[in-house]
Amino acid sequence: MHTDAKVVPLGKPAADGTAVGRLPLPLIQLRDYAAQNLRSRIAALFDKADDSLFEMADKAGSNAEQNAYFEAMRDLRLKRKGIERSFLQTIFDGFARLNKVEIGRPAKVEAVSMDSLTLVQNDALEESVAVDTMVSKVMGRDAAGVTHLTTRLNTLISKKLDDKTNPLGPQALCEAFLAGCQSLGVEIKVKLIILKLFEKHVLGDISELYAEANQLLIKAGVLPELKSQLPKPKRPAAAPQRPALAADELSDEPDWDDNGAVAADQGHAFMALQNLMAQVRGLAFPQRAPQQADAVPVSSRDLTRLLSFMQQRHQQFTGDSGELRDQLEGLIAKASAKSGKNRAVGQVDDDAINLVSMLFDFILDDRNLSDGLKALIGRLQIPMIKVAVIDKSFFNRGGHPARRLLNEIASAALGWSGKEDSERDALYQKIETIVQRLLKDFDDDPQIFNELLADFLNFVGDEKRRSELLEQRTRDAEEGRARSQIAREKVEELLNMRLVGRSMPELVLEFLKDAWSKVLLLAYLKHGMESEPLKQSLDTMEQLIWSVQPDLSADERRRLVGVVPGLLKALREGLEEAAYDPFATSEFFTKLEVLHMQLFTQHKKALERKAEPQPEPLAADEQLLDVPVLQAELSSEFLSTPAVEALVEAPAPEEDVDAPVMVEVVEEIVLASPQETAPKEAEEILDADDESLAQVDALHVGAWVELQEDEEHRLRCKLAAVIKPTGKYVFVNRTGMKVLEKTRMGLAIEFRRASIRVLNDNLLFDRALESVIGNLRRLKDQA
Repeated sequence: MHTDAKVVPLGKPAADGTAVGRLPLPLIQLRDYAAQNLRSRIAALFDKADDSLFEMADKAGSNAEQNAYFEAMRDLRLKRKGIERSFLQTIFDGFARLNKVEIGRPAKVEAVSMDSLTLVQNDALEESVAVDTMVSKVMGRDAAGVTHLTTRLNTLISKKLDDKTNPLGPQALCEAFLAGCQSLGVEIKVKLIILKLFEKHVLGDISELYAEANQLLIKAGVLPELKSQLPKPKRPAAAPQRPALAADELSDEPDWDDNGAVAADQGHAFMALQNLMAQVRGLAFPQRAPQQADAVPVSSRDLTRLLSFMQQRHQQFTGDSGELRDQLEGLIAKASAKSGKNRAVGQVDDDAINLVSMLFDFILDDRNLSDGLKALIGRLQIPMIKVAVIDKSFFNRGGHPARRLLNEIASAALGWSGKEDSERDALYQKIETIVQRLLKDFDDDPQIFNELLADFLNFVGDEKRRSELLEQRTRDAEEGRARSQIAREKVEELLNMRLVGRSMPELVLEFLKDAWSKVLLLAYLKHGMESEPLKQSLDTMEQLIWSVQPDLSADERRRLVGVVPGLLKALREGLEEAAYDPFATSEFFTKLEVLHMQLFTQHKKALERKAEPQPEPLAADEQLLDVPVLQAELSSEFLSTPAVEALVEAPAPEEDVDAPVMVEVVEEIVLASPQETAPKEAEEILDADDESLAQVDALHVGAWVELQEDEEHRLRCKLAAVIKPTGKYVFVNRTGMKVLEKTRMGLAIEFRRASIRVLNDNLLFDRALESVIGNLRRLKDQA
C-alpha cells in the first residue's frame, strides 16, 4: 500500500539495545491505513483552528487576552507541520514497539516514592483532566471497537496490550498529540481549546476508524469469529435491586472490590500511604480499641450507607473527626448487637477515613481560609470520606472531580475575608448551595461531583471575567495617574528653571502656576519633552513675562505693540486646548489688558515728566510715543484688537499712575496634584539589604496578602499592579476594586511589623496532603 507518511525502518536495534521484531503484514497494512486516516483528521483540526481562535479573540475581555489568542494563531501556523509529523511519528513508533518486549518478560512496575506526592502543576492538571475526559467519552461510545482491536493485536504480537497501551487507542492518540504540542508556547487556556478541537475533529467519529481497522484484520483472518458483544462489567449492576437496609442493619454480601482489597487500577499511592500509616499507628491518630477475633469487616458498600445516614442526619457537622468516629462506631455497634455478629471497619477503609480526617484537620487550621468558609468547607468531610471509601484513587489522582471541586472552592474563597454579608454574597451562597446539594443528594455515585464542578467553574469564570475587567480599569487608571505625576514633576522642573529668581506681577505668576502649567502638562503628555508644541508653550510663557516687565526700552515697547496680538492669541488657544475654565480665562484677559495699559501709561507719564525741563531735544530712546505715527505703522489686523487700540490711544493721566506690584519668585513652585487629598506621612527608611525589602521584591502580580488593619479587622487583597514610574503597589479586592496602595518601603515596613502576610494560593487538597505526609514522616522518624 502506497503511503506518503513517514515510514520508520523496522528490525533495527532499539535505544535500550533490544531488537525490534518485524511487524506482521496485517499490522503494517493497519498502520499505514491508520496513518492516512489520522493525517486527514489532523489536517481538518488545523484548518479549523484559525477560525476558532479568531472567534475566541473576538470575544476576549481584554487586550492581553486577545493578543494571547492572536499569538497562538501565529504559533500554530508556524508549528503545524512539526506537530503533524510528531503526531504521526509517535503512532509509527507505537507500532514499531509492539514486538519489542519478549513473551514472559515481567511488566515493569514503577516504585512509588512518597517524595513524588507533591503538588501537581496547574497546567499539567488541566491537561490531565482534559485527556481523561476525552478518553472516557470515546470509551463510553465505542469501548467494543477499541477492546476488539486490542484483542486482535494481541494475537499478532508478543507484547501484551490493554486498551490504554493500544497504539490506536484514545489514550495513546491523546498522548501523541500532547507530545506534538509541547513546542507550542501558548497559555493553558489556549491549549485546552486546541485539545477541544482535537476531540471534535480527531476523536469525534473515531469509531469509524476502529470499525475499519477491525475489518482490515478480519479480512486478514485475525479472529473473524470475535463477536461485538462485550461481557458486562464485573461491578454488580444489580446493586440497586438489593433490598433496602435500615441504618442499624448490615449485609453479608461481598464487597465491591473483593473483601476490601484496593483495586489495582486505583494506583499505588494509597498503598504507600497505608504503609507509612502502619508505622505510626497510635501516634498520628488515636489507636482504636482492639477488635474481637471474630469481628467481620463492614463492606465498603455498607460503610458508605452508614456514612450517608450520618450525612443526612447531621448536615450541620463541622468537621470534628473524633465526633464523626464516635458516631460511626456507635452505628456499627448497634448493628452488631441487632444481628448478633461482631462487625468492624476494615483496615483499608479505616485508613481512608483517617487520611481524610487528617486532611480536614489541616484545612480547618489553614490560615489562608477565613473562619466563615472553614465552617462551610468542614461540612464536606463526610462526603469526602465516602468518596475515599468508594475510590481510593482519590488520594493520588490530581484530576479527581471531588478533589478538584474542593481545590476550586478554596481558590475562589481565598479573597473572601469574612467582612462580606454572607446572605448577600454570591460566592458564599454558591458554595453553600454546593455543600447542601452534596449533603442531600450524594449517595454512592461520584458523578454528582462532575456536575457540581462544571457548574461552579462556570460561576467562577463569570465572576473572574467581571473582576478582571474592573481590575484592568484599575491598572489603567493607576498607570494614567503615574504618567500624570511624572509629567507634573517635569513641568515643575521647567517652571522653576525659568521663574525662580525672576520678578513679575503677581497676576502673571498666579496665572502661570494655576493655568499655564496645565497647558505645559498637556503638551508634555501628548507630545513629549522635546516636542515642538511644548517648546512653543514655553516661548509663549517667556513672551508673557517679558511683556509685563516695567523697565522696557522705547524700542522694546514699540516691539511689544506688534507682539501683543500674537501673544494673546497663543494664550487663548493654549487655554482652550487644555479646557481651562472659560470664565477664569475671560477674567484673566481683562486684568492683563489693564496691566498692559497700566505699564504703557506709566512709561508715557515718566517720559513727559522727563521732557518738561530739558531745553534740548530728547534722545531717540526717550522720545514720547507718537500715537498717530504708531497707528500709521500698525497693521489693520492689529488695530482690530480692542486691547491694543486702548493701549495706543490711551491719554496720559492727569495724576500719577502707580506701577504694578512686582513679585520675586524665591521658593520653588510645587504644583497641586488632584489625587492628593492629604499630606503624605514621612516613611521610615530601611537599609537596602533589609530582609523585609526582599520579601516585597518577591511579591508577584496576582499574589494575595492579608493586612492586619487593627486588632479586629483584616483586609484581604490581591496585588494587581506595580506602577514602576512611581513605585506604587496597587491592591484590589476579589471584585477587582482598588482597596490599598503602598510604596515599596511602606510594604517592607508592614512586613517588618508582621502586620502583613502572603497567602498561599497553591491547591488546598495538595497542600493538605503534603502536610499529612510530612507529619507522618516526622512521626516515623521519632518512633
